[in-house]
Amino acid sequence: MPNTAPIRSGGQILVDALAGHGVDTIYCVPGESYLPVLDALHAHPSIRSIVTRHEGAAANMADACGKLSGRPGICFVTRGPGATHAANGVHTAREDSTPMILFIGQIDSAFRGREAFQEIDYRQMFGGIAKWATEIDRLERIPEIVARAFSVALSGRPGPVVIGLPENLLSGAGVAVDVPPAPIARAAPAAADLTQLRSLLAAARRPLVIAGGTGWNGEATAALARFVTDNDLPLAASFRRQDLFDNRDRHYIGQLGLGISPRLAERVRDADLLLTIGSRLADATSSGYTLVESPLPRQTLIHIHADPDELGRVYRAALPINAAVAPAANALAALPPVANPTWADWTRAARADYIAHATPPAADPALTGVDFAQVMAWLDETLPDDAILANGAGNYTVWVHRFFRYRRPATELAPTNGAMGYGLPAAIAAKLRHPDKTVVCIAGDGCFMMYPQELATAMQFGAPIVVIVVNNGMLGTIRMHQERKYPGRVSATQLRNPDFVALARAFGAHAESVEHSDDFPAAFGRAVAAGLPALIELRVDPRQITPQARLV
Repeated sequence: MPNTAPIRSGGQILVDALAGHGVDTIYCVPGESYLPVLDALHAHPSIRSIVTRHEGAAANMADACGKLSGRPGICFVTRGPGATHAANGVHTAREDSTPMILFIGQIDSAFRGREAFQEIDYRQMFGGIAKWATEIDRLERIPEIVARAFSVALSGRPGPVVIGLPENLLSGAGVAVDVPPAPIARAAPAAADLTQLRSLLAAARRPLVIAGGTGWNGEATAALARFVTDNDLPLAASFRRQDLFDNRDRHYIGQLGLGISPRLAERVRDADLLLTIGSRLADATSSGYTLVESPLPRQTLIHIHADPDELGRVYRAALPINAAVAPAANALAALPPVANPTWADWTRAARADYIAHATPPAADPALTGVDFAQVMAWLDETLPDDAILANGAGNYTVWVHRFFRYRRPATELAPTNGAMGYGLPAAIAAKLRHPDKTVVCIAGDGCFMMYPQELATAMQFGAPIVVIVVNNGMLGTIRMHQERKYPGRVSATQLRNPDFVALARAFGAHAESVEHSDDFPAAFGRAVAAGLPALIELRVDPRQITPQARLV
């Protein structure tokens, strides 16, 4: 039978493959190296192109899209500098276990190896941070490579894939057979593992559940809640995974990460059983591998993770279980609850500790400006349950983690790799994906200035987010560590900031500055009512370095 497949350009074949895998949005900074892709997108109105002002922002938006949708976020950048800028987002997707595919324009294949204009070996550059880094060498293999990229990004522990696109391949024409999406295999707990897990749980006196990782959906988080409730277990969220469990539930006891409650840290150490679902128990979650010691934890560790290579890599678990979080949570929920558990007082006390830690302290009369704890408490009481909060990195995030109670999954967008600047691009991506939801970006002054130009992207594509800039005139995290190690020797941590209100208004955004806590609610109301991207600058006392600590 003769082959009747049409002749298409490489760019058209690639875009058709993306459409066949359900892609509806790409994030990009255009480059001449992939002009045929841009031309093919012109003929594919079902795929929206969000043009950002920096490749790092485009990659962060793709990461946020992957977090929210559970499908790979798609990013296109040009060769050389475009790729190096986008590497930030690839690193975030790797450490956050986010499905993502980064396509990079590449030099003409005939020029390879000559250090041609903007030439980089992407396999070598991204080999250590991507799950798979490759370059397509033949036009007819485009559908095959794209299908494999989706499988790699979604299977096991999700993560980023990087694909180089030689310019001559995209502009060339030929025949390629489209490849449909492949089903993704999900590891599930074995019956024997579940029997042993229940026996270990029944024998415990001070058990504690730690939930983290990616791959969760509404059904899985609901199953986790049933298991925890049926067994009256305390649950802590791993670093920046607070949205996996309703923080208002009496079984939620706090987050393991920056700004951890000292009482919660002590409780993790005192636990006799840790049931860890999805989390790698990395250094931020384990407080530098002290709460859970490597390689031999003091606690009996049941470690459930989607990647078999993760099990036993850092910790020797008493019971390692290779399973994705969704089938694991469903299997746990189906187990018969432990009869007459002995840890009711343990759970109750852990919750009381959380409530005490999460309650904002009285305003410090020695400080001037906005009390950020009161702002977070107001947002916690006022925002809808499905509001999405996005943040980057900095000491300001300690207030967010501590005083805001997440209610629903996929409402916390925060990088576990501590990438500054993540919040604004992530918030824009969230608002474009969920225009009906309230989306708030919270950023420090240093964090916001990593990608302030993305306010132009928010204006161009109609993303009326609210950006809260916590301005203390310094790089707070570094200054805090600097004071601990070199007290009184301030070096390179002070910031001379622009007029944030004037800057935002220059983009056409609504903007105002708040200097007193009582003025914030009205300012937030005006920001939402504006129907535009909005910025609220909070003037805070630079001495307030954490909710408890003060700089002298």
